[in-house]
Amino acid sequence: MKKVNVAIVGATGAVGTKILEKLLERNFPVQSIKLLASKRSAGAEIIAGGHNYIVEETVPESFEGIDIAFFSAGGSISEKFAHEAVKRGAVVIDNTSAFRMIEDIPLVVPEVNAGALSGHTGIIANPNCSTIQMVTALQPIREKFGLDRIIVSTYQAVSGAGSEAIDELESQSLQFENRSKTEATILPSASAERHYPIAFNAIPQIDAFDPSGYTLEELKMMNETKKIFGDQKLSVSATCVRLPVVTGHSESVYIEIGKEGVSVEELHALLENAPGVVVQDDPSKQLYPMPLFAEGKDEVFVGRIRKDPEHPAGFHLWIVSDNLLKGAALNSVQIAETLLN
Repeated sequence: MKKVNVAIVGATGAVGTKILEKLLERNFPVQSIKLLASKRSAGAEIIAGGHNYIVEETVPESFEGIDIAFFSAGGSISEKFAHEAVKRGAVVIDNTSAFRMIEDIPLVVPEVNAGALSGHTGIIANPNCSTIQMVTALQPIREKFGLDRIIVSTYQAVSGAGSEAIDELESQSLQFENRSKTEATILPSASAERHYPIAFNAIPQIDAFDPSGYTLEELKMMNETKKIFGDQKLSVSATCVRLPVVTGHSESVYIEIGKEGVSVEELHALLENAPGVVVQDDPSKQLYPMPLFAEGKDEVFVGRIRKDPEHPAGFHLWIVSDNLLKGAALNSVQIAETLLN
């Protein structure tokens, strides 16, 4: 396989560091790796895979000679530099929401819609982390039986809000233990007018509220799922909640499929043979997915599969995955691997 020159924008962040780890771990055919970040982080040293990397400031000229550029530094940075990278010959794989819903930009989960990559014009969008794990698990069911409706409630880890949110959870946990005043400045979102502690709490808001009453995170899941599946008639609704978990998003997913009379065993068989999916579902042994045990793993874990008692084509599933890996870094690297293949 041809070796390529790679750049990682946002290389010092939680997802950027995971992208670097995955590139090295999966023996991605790199000729060189350039780590890019803000001016503040320029000069920092990162050691990975026995190599020393020096972080550089992101400027348009950073992308000269780059073949693939991974972006994970926030939407405003992607909007500022992604087209500069494409102009210089790079393919951009973007981890932000900046380009996801632009019609001619592919929104890709390789296990689901790798074919969409053939239509890219320089920028490829990586979906929202919660969307990725859900569509990965639902694709084999949709392919076999059809899919009419999805109702999802997510229970999302603080790492999805960045390393500062992880730090705040840790400090709040200590403050709570010492019964001192708990300070909150990050969640539910940094730009929100009010902030709430996440330690020993559940916050039913991720990102800002839309006039519809849904949060932007919920709307992302709803709209992205339709785009990835290529089905604007699919009924999708979401409720997204932040929990005091460091890494690993969990989802309670209710689906209505296009065929009645399907058994739980049939869904088991489908999912057990699905790429990137691991079934953990044995109630007699209390076997089901949990974020604590999904951390650091590449797969999407599915359990608690059961028929809905009121709807003949309704099923419930519990889906868990490491939001920094399959939900972000790993999916980005898989997109790059698919492009090269």
